Amino acid sequence: MSFNNKDLLLLFDRPKEPVFVPKGNQQAVFEVPANFLSDKYRPIGVQVVDRFGDDAKERIRVNETAIPPLGDILELGREDNFSLFIAKHRRLAGKLIDIFLGVSSAQDLLSVAVYARDRVNPYLFNYALSVALLHRDDTQDVDLPSVIRFFPDKFIDSKAFAKIREDSVVVPQESRLPIEIPKDYTASDLEEEHRLAYFREDIGINLHHWHWHLVYPTEGSQQVVNKDRRGELFYYMHQQILARYNFERLCNKLARVHRLLDWKQPIKEAYFPKLDSLVASRPWPSRVINQRLSNVKRVVDDINLDVDDMKRWSDRILEAVHSGFITDSRGNQVTLDEMTGIDILGNMVEATMLSPNPAFYGDLHNTGHTLLSYIHDPDHRHLESFGVMGDTATAMRDPIFYRWHSYIDDIFQRFKNTLPRYTEAQLNNPGVTITDIKVQIPGQRENELQTFWQQSDVDLSRGMDFQPRGPVFIRFTHLQNINFTYTIKVNSNSSRQGTCRIFLAPKFDEQGNPWLLRDQKAMFIELDKFKVNLKQGENSIVRQSTDSSVTIPFERTYRDLDTSSPVNQQAVSQFNFCGCGWPQNMLIPKGTAEGFVCQLFIMISNINDDAINQDITGQCNDADSYCGIKDKKFPDRRSMGYPFDRMPRDGVDTLQKFLTPNMRVQDITIRHQNKTFRPRI
Repeated sequence: MSFNNKDLLLLFDRPKEPVFVPKGNQQAVFEVPANFLSDKYRPIGVQVVDRFGDDAKERIRVNETAIPPLGDILELGREDNFSLFIAKHRRLAGKLIDIFLGVSSAQDLLSVAVYARDRVNPYLFNYALSVALLHRDDTQDVDLPSVIRFFPDKFIDSKAFAKIREDSVVVPQESRLPIEIPKDYTASDLEEEHRLAYFREDIGINLHHWHWHLVYPTEGSQQVVNKDRRGELFYYMHQQILARYNFERLCNKLARVHRLLDWKQPIKEAYFPKLDSLVASRPWPSRVINQRLSNVKRVVDDINLDVDDMKRWSDRILEAVHSGFITDSRGNQVTLDEMTGIDILGNMVEATMLSPNPAFYGDLHNTGHTLLSYIHDPDHRHLESFGVMGDTATAMRDPIFYRWHSYIDDIFQRFKNTLPRYTEAQLNNPGVTITDIKVQIPGQRENELQTFWQQSDVDLSRGMDFQPRGPVFIRFTHLQNINFTYTIKVNSNSSRQGTCRIFLAPKFDEQGNPWLLRDQKAMFIELDKFKVNLKQGENSIVRQSTDSSVTIPFERTYRDLDTSSPVNQQAVSQFNFCGCGWPQNMLIPKGTAEGFVCQLFIMISNINDDAINQDITGQCNDADSYCGIKDKKFPDRRSMGYPFDRMPRDGVDTLQKFLTPNMRVQDITIRHQNKTFRPRI
């Protein structure tokens, strides 16, 4: 019965079942002090603990310890939904995170967490405990679970749960087959936005968004929130999501998304998520066509927001952008310079506790999410909870997410457009010339990439409360691409290092016309960034698509803690952080059956202007382009998105004119094979 840090993981298991019910595949039982039981079970504590302890394969003793007062953390009900976009919920989460971080030892953390688990809202508890485990020094050997395994209701068709319950009761474990989730279950082709459902509703993409906000919380202690270039990373990660979404829209013969600019006009897009909340025991609300934003007043969540508040905040932020400085809470002027300005602006727009003057510049990004998520019941007269826009794990499913973030990104782009344009000297790498580039799928034609549909299985049993034990698999369909290789020919006049930067953009706009670079620059998606060692003379750089600095492996996105965990503390610490990253299966856009023509851009920049002097040996840097590196500086001194983050220099209106000798562009084609490949059984 000796304490093991991994015992903490069992607190994520079956989140609505009481803490004394057996957890995990080993049927472990917590031996809970009687006074730790919630009011509901304390009168019958001995009976229930004895009842569930008889068949335990493992017993975990929970020590009595002083419990910090939970106070208003308990105001969020056990069956309520939890949102990081609601100010009160963020505040409660920050308090619980600080309680978990403030406990002196991991064993005491177990005691405090056991006490809190059956009292605190399950979503809030799991979020706060996840953040604490990620940031405590003594829990770096504890795997963080993927949220799909414990809250599957956020990701899959609600119809599946009736079948899961039937199979778990009737079908023996060894005979259970995966329950297939239809690829198209939220709308029909009558809705043109449904063409993008494979992207918006992709489980891996939504897991990425959830995990990013887990790694980069908005509230809590400084060690949790104040990470290197956090505000800039908020801007860039979401800018890249928007660029990728617009890329996919062009592949599906749709125009780029229109920003949500006029907040008084009806919203033409509807969304019916087809999700049920297993915690709240209610369906996630839908948004019908042509609903309008309105003021939200919901006493239960301390929400009293006006649409006009967003207008005031937006005007003040734009005034700061155009004046070149912000006014902090002490009345001091802080310059928005070309190195740190975007970071300040990112924290201000989101907004986080790092915002320099929240009373004046407000809470623009989060309030937009909140108003949109309550559009169906703004004054709580129907007792409805928020829609999918209110949850980081579900927001990207909704078409309005991209219209809202297009508005947010426009603020950042306006700031970027005020910065000095990169000169040829800032772009060039004298003595380095890229002479040829190509991509290749083994056995296929050069410069042609391929995508297809693939089915995969994931076990949801640890998120299914009050049901018989044993695996219950669902099978979902997702986009996949065939792995490919970059080959880059480079001539260098000396031995040196450089940074290879790889981007991809559509060659033509939605009208079939060549781009002006001022527009195309926002369409470039980052595919990879890595250090290269060049020898004098000719060099051939070979790089696999699976080594991308943007993505994490498919298996890590859906990892099973029982079968895929690393074995030593440092590996696990990095494994947790590495859960943040774009899914490998979505590295490249879908393309089209006839072939979608793109421009592959590669440059090798001057390492003297790029390098950050730090040791990253053993660090998680798989997906550092979108997620940074744990406890380290962002591994690139350049602005995120360089060289496409600013307006092109004077006289440069096309990509070809933009090029310097250390850059090269190659036309490639993405061809989609509309076939579905099932997993091998």
